This record gives sequence, structure tokens and C-alpha cells, in this order.
Amino acid sequence: MNILGLNAFHGDASAALLCQGQLVAAIEEERLNRIKHWAGFPNLAAAACLNGTDRNEIEHVAISRNPFAHFGRKVLYAAVRPASWQRSMSRVANIVQVTRLSSERPGTILSELKRARIHKIEHHRAHLASAFFASPFEEAAVVSVDGFGDYSSVQWGVGCGNRIDVLGSVLFPHSLGILYTAFTQFLGFPKYGDEYKMMGLAAYGVPRFAPQIRQIVRTESGDCRLDLNYFTHHNQGVKMTWDGCEPMSSNLFSRKMLEVFGESRAPRSEITGRHADLAASVQAVLEENYFALLNHVYRRTGQKSLCLAGGVALNCAANGKIFEQTPFRDIYIQPAASDAGTSIGAALSVWHERLNQPRSFVMQHAYYGPEYSDREIHAQLETAGVAYRRLSEMELVDATASEIAAGKVVGWFQGRMEFGPRALGNRSILADPRRQDMKDLLNSRIKHREHFRPFCPSVLSEAASDFFETSYPSPFMVTAYRIKSDRLRDIPAVTHADGTGRLQTVDRESNPLYWKLIHRFGDITGIPVLLNTSFNENEPIVQTPAQALDCFLRTRMDVLAIGPYMLLKSENLHASEHKRAFALA
Repeated sequence: MNILGLNAFHGDASAALLCQGQLVAAIEEERLNRIKHWAGFPNLAAAACLNGTDRNEIEHVAISRNPFAHFGRKVLYAAVRPASWQRSMSRVANIVQVTRLSSERPGTILSELKRARIHKIEHHRAHLASAFFASPFEEAAVVSVDGFGDYSSVQWGVGCGNRIDVLGSVLFPHSLGILYTAFTQFLGFPKYGDEYKMMGLAAYGVPRFAPQIRQIVRTESGDCRLDLNYFTHHNQGVKMTWDGCEPMSSNLFSRKMLEVFGESRAPRSEITGRHADLAASVQAVLEENYFALLNHVYRRTGQKSLCLAGGVALNCAANGKIFEQTPFRDIYIQPAASDAGTSIGAALSVWHERLNQPRSFVMQHAYYGPEYSDREIHAQLETAGVAYRRLSEMELVDATASEIAAGKVVGWFQGRMEFGPRALGNRSILADPRRQDMKDLLNSRIKHREHFRPFCPSVLSEAASDFFETSYPSPFMVTAYRIKSDRLRDIPAVTHADGTGRLQTVDRESNPLYWKLIHRFGDITGIPVLLNTSFNENEPIVQTPAQALDCFLRTRMDVLAIGPYMLLKSENLHASEHKRAFALA
């Protein structure tokens, strides 16, 4: 039985394919159309997942939206607020798009799936399913927290076997995600998904505005409440763009926010200590409310294991403190905890909850995207006319580790692409974490990111306790743990301003080639840790060999290890100069 899962007409549109309950493919649309966080119908992603599959064998399509969820509440709320109608028309149009999705819908891959039955799964139930049904736990508390989806911002309950029992929720207009996004916009980061920038900036500030922010939000007995005077989404509506482009949203903060906290920061203007302090204050208050919610869930469920999903579940700074601030002892957060992962969750929900199938799948890695054969890579290198050499696996690992140890920056393109926002060792840029200047070097030569955004450590699972105060596995780079004080000088390039690192623990079973590379680097340097950042330059993570080669040539990357082939920039200067000139033109 084959189930196609879709996150459609929402940010981070994606597709996933489930075969007999096993996830076999998953990809975000942005990796294919090259538009970050693209929102719309994921035709390209669905086609990629179905590549090589007979479309007549797709029996179910699961879509992670249900426009009829809380329908009565939606109508009643809108009826008494006519001033919001005009700005909310974009959201209404989006709901109509989802409602009209069916097997007869022209212009989508659905029209080709003649046998498929369409299921529409409530947004947060898809989040919960993506967390629990992909986890190793037979029973656990399950929590989803984000901005909004199908009129909810929080949903929580208990997962047991192939069922999830929802015990509580927070409905529109109250939302921890909206609080965080509104302040992200206020601090001059207006793009969809920019919340991670405020999280990074928070480490550079002091939470001196926390008392004022505590007046805006409180969470008691699992119920989050905002002081709506600071926001616009509830009475003026929010103008949003969700169909066929990068998602965009009008400002969520009201004039009251300006009166209390002063002028908002203009995008790309100077970042001051006040901005950092405000970011630190929002992060601190978010954590207080996040942990209040999680502790309530623990008291109500009595579970020691916790599964998390939703955009707020990507707040790695908060996640790294869950063991300190709550009684939970085991945590699972899948790599695409944001809306992209709801395509997996919708499919898993149909498989288990609607078809009553038992569980047999655990998402232990994120490598569910496309991969390319040595022949395909070789053909691309030949077409480009670049200099390269083919190496055995042992030679490739040894040469790459040696280059990194010598201070070189390496593009690492191997195997199947990762699903989710993090590069986890298959589409990565790798560098030496021991070098104090490596962060600035990467930003000046390739990434061009704000100075306050950290780079992340990939560490051998068996060595995590040597470097981090918490050694609980973090294979998907969604938790930040404090680095031991006596190891700070060993890995300065991946140490954030607050002394933490957003680590990826790498085990030999999940990614043997990447494990071997880190292990070899450890043999050479004594430090089994690599600096790992996404293989891109202000674009979605590279997906194809052509995109990897293009990024290597147009940036000041030193080495490209792509499949079994190694390219040195020093041997490809002419091609690199030509590519840079073309890019500038």
C-alpha cells in the first residue's frame, strides 16, 4: 500500500511517500524550484517522490490541512470582526485552494492518481503524527507548537501504539509562535523563517526587557494567552501570500508594541545592544511559557518520553534545556519538525489512524531525498570541463579530512539529500572547528551571514560526552547543549556566544561515510568534531551535482568532494573565475 503525503499551499511545501508504512522518499519543493520556503502545491516534490513508482499503485493521498477543522469557531470569529475581512482575503483564498484539492484537480499530480483516495488531516494532528509515529517510543506525550494551522497554535496529547489521543489545544488568536514571529519582524527580520535569526541574536543580549514581555504572554494549565493589544492578526487580519512563491506576511505587531519598546528596526540596518537585549528577553520568556506548557503536559500525561513538532520545536536553544526544566527523560524531535514534516505526518496518520495499521517505522535519519550515481556525477564534471580525480572511499575520506585539518573549506556532496532544514552530512560545507577565525572566514568567502548566527558541530556519537555537558543523542541538529568549559578552546568555531553548540551526533549506522570522515579528522587532530553548515550560498541547499559544482566554482570554497570525485579550487581557477563573472553579470 502506497500513501503520498503532501504539505500543500503552506510554507515549506513538501511531499513524502510511504510504502507499507515505511518512509521511502521525502523532499521539499524549494529544493527543486530553488525558491526558499516555497508555498503552493508541491508538484515537483510529489513527482520526485513517485519517480519509479507506478502511479496507479498510489491508493491514498494525505494532505496536512483540513479547512473544516474548527469551522464554526472560524465563522463566528470572522462574523464579529468585519474590519479584518479585506486583509484576510488571502487566507480565505488559501483555504479555498485546499478545500478544492481532489483527484480531479487539473494542473496537479493528483489528476494522474486515478485510484487515490484523498484524505485531509488537520494541521496539528499531522504534526503530532510526524513526531510520534516516527519515534522509537511505544507510548509518549506528544506536543505540537507553532504559529497557526487550521485555527490552532498548540495541540497535545498521548500517543500509544498506532493511536494519538488529543487532550488539549490552544486556538486562534493565542499563539507562542505568533509572539516569536511578531518580535522577529519587530527586530527587522521580515522573511518567512527568520525566527532562527532572532534566536541566534538572543545569545548576545541580556534579557532586561523580560518583565515587559511577561505582561504580553502567559501560559497556565496548558493554556497560552496573549495580550492582543500588541498584535494585529486577530482584529485587522494578516495579508499573506501562500500560492506559488516564497511566503510573505504583513506585520503582526501593533502600534502598542512601538509605544512600549520603541521604534522597530529597519531590515539591514545596524543591530545595537538594545536589539540583542530584546531578542534575549523574547527568547527567555518564550522558554518560560514553553516549559510551563511542557510541564503541564507531563503532569496530565505522566509520560517520561516526549515527542515534539511544529515550528517552535525547532527552537534548539529551548530544546537544549528541556531535561533541566521538565521531568521528561527521553525526547524525540524529527528533522523536519516544521511544516515540511507534516507531509510525513499526514501519511503516517492515514496509515495508522485511518487504516489501523501497526507501527514498524522509526525515522532514525533524514536521508530521504534524491541521490545521484557516480556515472551521473562524472557526466556533469565532464560537461563542465573541470579538473578532478577519482578516489577510493578510503582515499576520499583521508584526503578530505587532511584538507579540512589544513584549514581548507570543503563542499561535501554524498548520497541521498537530507529532508528538513538542516544539512546533516550529505549536502554540507565542512571546516575545521578548532580555528578561531573560521566563522568569519566562512562568512566572508561563502555564506555572507550575519555575525551572530552560529555554525554547528557534527560530533561522533561516542565522543559527544567528551565535549558537551549533555550527551543525549541529537542526530538532527535540533538541540543546543552547553559545551564543557575545558573544551571551549578546542572548538571555538562552533561555540555560540552563550557557550552552547547546536550539535549533530553522528553514528556509524545512520551515515557510515560521514562517520568515517569525522573519525579520520579525529585521528589527525585529536578532535572528532567537524564544523558543518549547509551547502548553499543564499539559496536553498544544493540538490543536484550541477548545483553543487556551481556553488563550488562561484564561491571561494577550496575543495569539492562529490561522490567519489575530488576537485581542488587551485586546479580550477579559470572555471571558477568564469563562473564568478557570469554570476555577477
